Amino acid sequence: MVKFIYENCRIYAGISMGKSLETLANGARFALVLGIGGGGDVVGALPTSRYLQRLGLRTLVGGLTWERYVNDPEPGPRRMDEIVDIKSISTTVGLANPRTRTTKGIKFTEAAVAEALNAETVLVDLNQGVKGVIAGLNEAMKSLGVDLFVGIDVGGDVLAGGKEEGLQSMLADSMMLSAMVNLEVPAILGVLGCCMDGELSFEQFNQQVARIASYGGFLGARGLTPEDLEVLDEVIPKTKTEASALAVKAARGCLGEVEIREGYSRAVLTPMSAMTFYFDPTVVFDRISKVAKPLVRTSNLDEAQEVLKRRGVPSELTFERNFVWRRYAAKDRLFGGKK
Repeated sequence: MVKFIYENCRIYAGISMGKSLETLANGARFALVLGIGGGGDVVGALPTSRYLQRLGLRTLVGGLTWERYVNDPEPGPRRMDEIVDIKSISTTVGLANPRTRTTKGIKFTEAAVAEALNAETVLVDLNQGVKGVIAGLNEAMKSLGVDLFVGIDVGGDVLAGGKEEGLQSMLADSMMLSAMVNLEVPAILGVLGCCMDGELSFEQFNQQVARIASYGGFLGARGLTPEDLEVLDEVIPKTKTEASALAVKAARGCLGEVEIREGYSRAVLTPMSAMTFYFDPTVVFDRISKVAKPLVRTSNLDEAQEVLKRRGVPSELTFERNFVWRRYAAKDRLFGGKK
């Protein structure tokens, strides 16, 4: 068996110049830890933010203006001009507070986190494409003095190639991956709650991690601590996050299959679900993702959507436009329908 493993293990030594989170933290003072998949991913950013604080850094957490349909059934991310009570830092980045909401009154998860932490959080708008995200983040981080960026995906579909069965939502995190490798500050990619979004299977996740590791892109891992759980216990009830909540359950010993997404999908809890894995984003960008490179050139959301469509990669925007909007919004006066 050992011979078989080694014969099929390809090592690409020296390809990655990735540095660990701890090494990057040693050279930094202020980190932005951003949930890159939208929805409740900002909650999944909290354990890494806390760890960096213990390493001596100031931190700021945040996420995207794209809520899951159970919170905001209107398709896609909200533009900055569709947001009330936000402090603009650039054309695509703003600081949220407990009152930050859409013009239709929907409260962002980042606002709930801001309330729980008694601190501002960040919101990033994807509507100007990856070009807009890069320019907006670089301007905002320069203004704030941020010198380290950590992107956290809850679930791990950011590591997918794009053809795996079960994928549903590759747009937001692929756009953010493309932006991360073009920022003016060092960046690292993290995945909390592997497979808790019901997209990649554990076998698929393990295969992708092994591929990334073979290129030198696996940079370590960290499990949720009792102190992390205390913070998450305070924040999660104020939100509608599902995958991050499952990571907490895994940290408390829950094991086995559970239904998620209103019964449309399933996830399997294991002790691995309570860990954040860290990766060199350049390896995932260069060697793993099938859509990240062409996304860099996009200037709006529809261009980014078209990149995924041409390559047959599933997008949450397609799902929201074709299914969610009809199911939820058509019956809701708030969104122009009838009750």
